[in-house]
Amino acid sequence: LHKFMNWSGPILTDSGGFQVMSLAKLRKITDEGVSFQSHIDGSKHMLSPERSMEIQRLLGANIVMAFDECTPYPATKKETEDSMLLSMRWAKRSYDAFHDGSDHGEENALFGIVQGGVFEDLRHRSVSALKEIDFDGLAIGGLAVGEGQDVMFEVLDFTMPEMPKNKPRYLMGVGKPDDIVGAVERGIDMFDCVMPSRSGRTGQAFTRRGTVNMKNARHIDDPRPIDADCACSACQNYSRAYISHLIRSGEILGPMLMTEHNLTYYQDLMAGLRAAISQKTLSNFVEKFHQQRAKGDIDEI
Repeated sequence: LHKFMNWSGPILTDSGGFQVMSLAKLRKITDEGVSFQSHIDGSKHMLSPERSMEIQRLLGANIVMAFDECTPYPATKKETEDSMLLSMRWAKRSYDAFHDGSDHGEENALFGIVQGGVFEDLRHRSVSALKEIDFDGLAIGGLAVGEGQDVMFEVLDFTMPEMPKNKPRYLMGVGKPDDIVGAVERGIDMFDCVMPSRSGRTGQAFTRRGTVNMKNARHIDDPRPIDADCACSACQNYSRAYISHLIRSGEILGPMLMTEHNLTYYQDLMAGLRAAISQKTLSNFVEKFHQQRAKGDIDEI
C-alpha cells in the first residue's frame, strides 16, 4: 500500500470486523470465521482471523487490527456477551497468526479490540482477556454505531480505567470534533473516522466555531474564507462564495477543497490537544474549545 499510494507514513488497516457487521444480510458467522457473499457479484468468500492477518500482512500495514465481530447496537446482553467471547477467541488466533514467523516487519504492531457493547462487566472482561495477550496496543470497538455521545462517554468512563496506560489506546470510528475532545479527556490516544472527507464531500466544513454548511444561501456572495485562521489552501486562496458555488454546481474541486480544509482542521485540533497535554493545560484547552464552538459561525454579511 505504501508504494501504491506513494505514502511513506504509517498505515493502519482494519481487520474486516466492521464490514462483517455491515454485510449482515449476506454473511454467516461461525467460530471458524465469517462466510459471506460479495455484494458486487455474489461470489462466496471466507474470512477467518488467520486470513485477515495474512491479508493485512500482504497490504504492508504498520498497525494491524485483530479480527473481531463488531457488535451491533442495540443488542441484548446475551447477544453482546456471545459476540464478545467470540471476538476474544478470534483475538488469540489473530495474535498467534500474526506471530507465526511470517515477515511482518519489526516495526509493525498488532492491536487487540475491546468489545462488550454498553455493558460494564462485559467491557471489563474483554479488557482483562486482551491484557493476557501481549498486544502492542488496545482499541475500543463497538462504539459510534448509533448509541449517542452520552452513552459512548459512559462506556469510556467505565472502560478506560481498566485499559493499560503504557500502550496506545485507540477509539475506533470516532468522530466528530466534540467526540474526539471528550474521548481525549478520558484518556484516548488514537482515532479514525471518515468524517472529515465524507462531510467535505457534502459541503460541511468544520471550523473552530462549529460546523458550517457551505450549501446555504448566506455564503453565495461572501468574499471571506471559511476560516480566517486556517492555513489550508481553500481558506488561503478562495472565498466562501466561490467554494459554495463549486459545491452547489457539483464541481469536483468543491469537495476536494472542502476535504483539504476539514483534514487541516482535524490536524490542527489534534496538534492543539497534544500540546495541551504536554503543557498540562488540557482542561483550559477543552474549555476554550467549547466556548468557541458555542459562538456559532461568523455573522452574515
